[in-house]
Amino acid sequence: MLNFMELVLPLILIVLITLPLIKVFRGKTTVEAARNRMFFHVTGFFAVIVFVFVVQLFTSPALAAAEGDSVVASISGTMAQGLGFLSAALSTGMSALGAGIAVAAAAPAAIGAFSENEKNFGKSLIFVALGEGVAIYGLLISILIINKL
Repeated sequence: MLNFMELVLPLILIVLITLPLIKVFRGKTTVEAARNRMFFHVTGFFAVIVFVFVVQLFTSPALAAAEGDSVVASISGTMAQGLGFLSAALSTGMSALGAGIAVAAAAPAAIGAFSENEKNFGKSLIFVALGEGVAIYGLLISILIINKL
């Protein structure tokens, strides 16, 4: 069963991020007003994150350890499992970062080639898709790592 922190706080964070963008997408606000609203909502977003960390700090297993329970007994898993999860996260993250860099370089070139000659669309789309494939390969590697844990 989800508690209040796990259910409501992610919804609040999503609202704090998306709320200032509604009027911007509708075209009913100026750029300066949108900047002010975005600053207010991003500040609120980080305030909620700090609040969550403070609440988690006071309800953490360290308080249970102060009462006599062992923190080490509450942790399950081995060092190898932790490093496996870390390697899965790094393979996904770094491959997505590399794919983003590849697409950032290939997509404008593909658009430029397509604007000069419509026959270049298929050739240029292949290079953009190759950049996206790097992220998929990293995701597959992380799935294989997690399956071995």
